[in-house]
Amino acid sequence: MKRRTLALAAPLLALATTTAITAPAVAQQASRPWTNAKLSPDARAKLVLAQMTEDEKLTLVFGLFGTDFAPKNFKTPAEARPGSAGYIPGIPRLGIPAQWQTDAGVGVATQGGAERKRLRTSLPSGIATAATWDPALAFKGGAMIGAEARASGFNVLLAGGVNLLREPRNGRNFEYGGEDPLLAGTMVGAQIAGIQSNHIISTVKHYAINDQETDRFKMNAVLDRTAARMSDLLAFNFAIEKSNPGSVMCSYNKVDGLYACEQPWLLTDVLRRDWGWQGFVMSDWGATHSTVAAANAGLEQESGWPFDEQPYFREPLKAAIAKGEVSKARLDEMAHRILRTMFAHGLFEHPITAAPLDLAPAMLKAHADVTRADAEAGIVLLQNKGDVLPLAAAAKRIVVIGGHADKGVLAGGGSSLVYPVGGNAVPGLEPKVWPGPVMYHPSAPLEALRRQLPNAQITYVDGSDPAAAAAAARQADVALVFATQWAGEAFDVSLNLTDNQDALIDAVAGANAKTIVVLETGGPILTPWADKTAAILEAWYPGTAGGDAIANVLTGKVNPSGHLPASFPRSVSQLPKPSAPNEGETRYAEGAAVGYKWYDAKGDKPQFAFGHGLSYTRFAYAGLKASAPKGQVTVTFTVRNIGARAGADVAQVYVSGEGWEAPKRLGAFQKVALAPGASKPVTVTIDPRLLATFDGAANRWKIAGGSYKVLLGNSSDDIAATTTVTLPARTLPASWHP
Repeated sequence: MKRRTLALAAPLLALATTTAITAPAVAQQASRPWTNAKLSPDARAKLVLAQMTEDEKLTLVFGLFGTDFAPKNFKTPAEARPGSAGYIPGIPRLGIPAQWQTDAGVGVATQGGAERKRLRTSLPSGIATAATWDPALAFKGGAMIGAEARASGFNVLLAGGVNLLREPRNGRNFEYGGEDPLLAGTMVGAQIAGIQSNHIISTVKHYAINDQETDRFKMNAVLDRTAARMSDLLAFNFAIEKSNPGSVMCSYNKVDGLYACEQPWLLTDVLRRDWGWQGFVMSDWGATHSTVAAANAGLEQESGWPFDEQPYFREPLKAAIAKGEVSKARLDEMAHRILRTMFAHGLFEHPITAAPLDLAPAMLKAHADVTRADAEAGIVLLQNKGDVLPLAAAAKRIVVIGGHADKGVLAGGGSSLVYPVGGNAVPGLEPKVWPGPVMYHPSAPLEALRRQLPNAQITYVDGSDPAAAAAAARQADVALVFATQWAGEAFDVSLNLTDNQDALIDAVAGANAKTIVVLETGGPILTPWADKTAAILEAWYPGTAGGDAIANVLTGKVNPSGHLPASFPRSVSQLPKPSAPNEGETRYAEGAAVGYKWYDAKGDKPQFAFGHGLSYTRFAYAGLKASAPKGQVTVTFTVRNIGARAGADVAQVYVSGEGWEAPKRLGAFQKVALAPGASKPVTVTIDPRLLATFDGAANRWKIAGGSYKVLLGNSSDDIAATTTVTLPARTLPASWHP
């Protein structure tokens, strides 16, 4: 098989590049009616498709890796962006631009094997952005990524991770939007919309039920299809409705025994028939496993050759069409979907004209402000006994311990990694190669704290010796322990902190009652020392300006307003699957009861609940009312800041009905910024699908008539007010959308 793969690589590459690169250049002519931007994207795609040869259509559906790949003797075309994720040649004869693709989960990434790295701005991790509960901020972050991508020469971004946090040990949880479909879909959808505001295409990924990294290339995810509609797929549905992503990236894993990239239930029945989505499906890099099955199931673009076992599109697809195994009409549909997406998102009217490796310092400086604001809003104050935070001016002796806080802040590993301006602040950590390098962005919390608190004596201890750290803590007014947990693509993690950090925190907390723990993690962890510590701050992977963001929150320059997008368990025994992720087949018997819904259904209490987040001020709710004119539930209430500081609250509305997977679901949320003493009326509506169950046999949403509870609170386990609303029985087609 390997010999066959290598033999095919050269002629396939030659065919792709010959079609796109050496075709005679022709002048722009009035005879190109598809250049008329007043026509619909579908009409324009139809016009240009009619002029294309079969080989030109086949060029569009076969993507190349954008970086040389020595294991398969692959040399990327010179026209690809150096060190990039992917490249699809353009067709100059018809004025069709190339597609230049980059990984972009949190910023413009560079492949680790690239000789020279693009130094770009990194947003905080996806879960950190979700923790802001602020779609407007997510949009701004996406717009920033899109602007840097366009300025770097890219027009397709491999962004928009919306897989639910079913497995808290999943190594890629940091890329995603948490455990609730409404929150994840809303926040990730907003970021995709921001990306695409730059006239470029974004994906939404990884479709679908791709919730662990163990055995990721062939693991079979088994989840009741009705439950999937109300959980994992609902998150994708919300994200797609809110952003209209140009592409969906199908995932590595199998779903119900078929690879996701050849699963017709996912790609055709749900995505196209029920949701009416009009973009194109691309495979993840190495996720294509067939020609006929994949093409007929709904895959439009095989991505990242040579990562698949062998090429499946281009010449193999050409042969399958000649045999009648794939119809010519299907190839036309594949090419049409790609072309209409390129028209719809402005790739023709707003062409990429340059691809510099370096960006203007002014742009990078402005973007650092965007990512800092995102990080500040996503930091979650989990615990604050005795109001030890914000750091008081009276704290004259502060010891900062561990986490390389003297150097920078941690980032997640894998394809989303952004190489920072200034380089890796802590080089040489293992692993140095994929899914590494372990990266610390050079934004040191220690130095930021010293700038914020010039009158305090702030010392640093590396934390490698718990006894030495405890001794330093005894001499300080306040001890700050920075604890890190590196996660990344291709592996899953423990929920316990690594490198003896739990023992370090125990020792420091035993020596100083005012011990504050700052967590830099990719998702939930266990906190067995929570009762012994005064305060806990979850900073996630906070990005390019993360050190400044952490210091701003610790000192009170910024009032924390983040809320958890995922529950923190007390122990692994509370999880639906207490044991570590397994190989082979994973059955999700919990169905749609993901995260807080699982805890509610079991009557169990996590360490820190979904939606939890403290502030340096206090908020109160009043006047909760719910009505349902024509069956549409509208909820009104007032939020008041009853504390002494300006701050922002996340008001969370939950709904409760009979016969659901759990006692309640998140139905709506609103982030509200208020000055001390100020109040604001809030009105939110509940998506009717969040009041329904999915009827798989009838392929529709079903709302039972009767009384429903509407609950208003600060988190899933802190409900401040409850009211009821009566709804008529109602059904909605699977294709329903707002």
